[in-house]
Amino acid sequence: MATKEDFYKLLNVDRNASDAEIKKSYRTMAMKFHPDRNADNPEAAEVKFKQIKEAYEILSDPKKRSAYDQFGHAGVDPSMGGGRSGAEGFGDIFGDVFGDIFGGGGGRQRGGAQRGSDLRYNLEISLEEAVAGTETKIRIPVLVGCGECKGSGAKKGSSPIICTTCHGHGQVRMQQGFFSVQQACPTCRGTGKQIKDPCGKCNGQGRVQETKTLSAKIPAGVDTGDRIRLSGEGEAGERGAPSGDLYIEIRVRDHDIFTRDGANLYCEVPINFTTACLGDVIQVPTLDGEVKLTIPPETQSGKSFRLRGKGVKQVRGGPVGDLLCKVKIETPVQLTKEQKALIAQLGESLSSGGKQHSPQEHSWIDGVKTFFDKLTG
Repeated sequence: MATKEDFYKLLNVDRNASDAEIKKSYRTMAMKFHPDRNADNPEAAEVKFKQIKEAYEILSDPKKRSAYDQFGHAGVDPSMGGGRSGAEGFGDIFGDVFGDIFGGGGGRQRGGAQRGSDLRYNLEISLEEAVAGTETKIRIPVLVGCGECKGSGAKKGSSPIICTTCHGHGQVRMQQGFFSVQQACPTCRGTGKQIKDPCGKCNGQGRVQETKTLSAKIPAGVDTGDRIRLSGEGEAGERGAPSGDLYIEIRVRDHDIFTRDGANLYCEVPINFTTACLGDVIQVPTLDGEVKLTIPPETQSGKSFRLRGKGVKQVRGGPVGDLLCKVKIETPVQLTKEQKALIAQLGESLSSGGKQHSPQEHSWIDGVKTFFDKLTG
């Protein structure tokens, strides 16, 4: 009998690796040796793929990992009453790996076929689409029920038979000395049925991979991190079992003008020196179009103005948010000699007025003087 490779080496982790490190390495190795990614030698890749999955099944289970650490492969060998049988079909491994990456589907019920894995689709939309809602088409690669055998896995005109190992129970009992362990039947993998004449299209798996186009309705008010569940649009279950779900995870693209915080929107509005000093009525953008904003005289840079009801109505309800416009006074550039002279004349006039024209500046200067007086006092 060939010596099995060390499970830790298979997953390329240390023996004291954490659960998170083992899971991360498993995903990387499984993707690397997936037969679809190794078209030059898919048979060898499939063997390696199954070895990696077997190693992960043992090391991700605390009890099995402890037994393996103490007794090696003998501690998890099914023939010795140890862990789970490694005689699994490639279709199951495929579903387990991608189900784990995308959030996982429901488990296998005792004596029954396994529910299909849930899937996740990352959808990027604009801020306008997030606020108003939209409908879009998405395309996803997914395992669907085989149309040839209607998901049974058996060749057309035939049917699965009762498993000859577990007699339809889906479970077998292994006896080792005083210990008795009940586990999933290694022949039928817990389904209670065998396929003697497998379907030629799906090779007895009951599922085939296709690219499916779906229409997704995105409700108004969604934000980055929100998830939309499409029931039954995940992977098909094994041999007629229920399908998993598809979760659409939203990411809202950065906007050129607005930023969002919950129900409120924020934007920065540049105004010129004259408007800041004398006041004016300006046009500012909102997601519904331009509106008028009154800038009062002597407005300071950084002041925010609130436009009520011009924000977002969140998907979970509540009042519509506001738009907060923060003004930024723009310093004139590329001045002519005449303009510079006028500004210098204005500066002299303002300086002659003392503190009344620039109270913040003088208050800051007084604070600095007090600070240095304390240092030297």
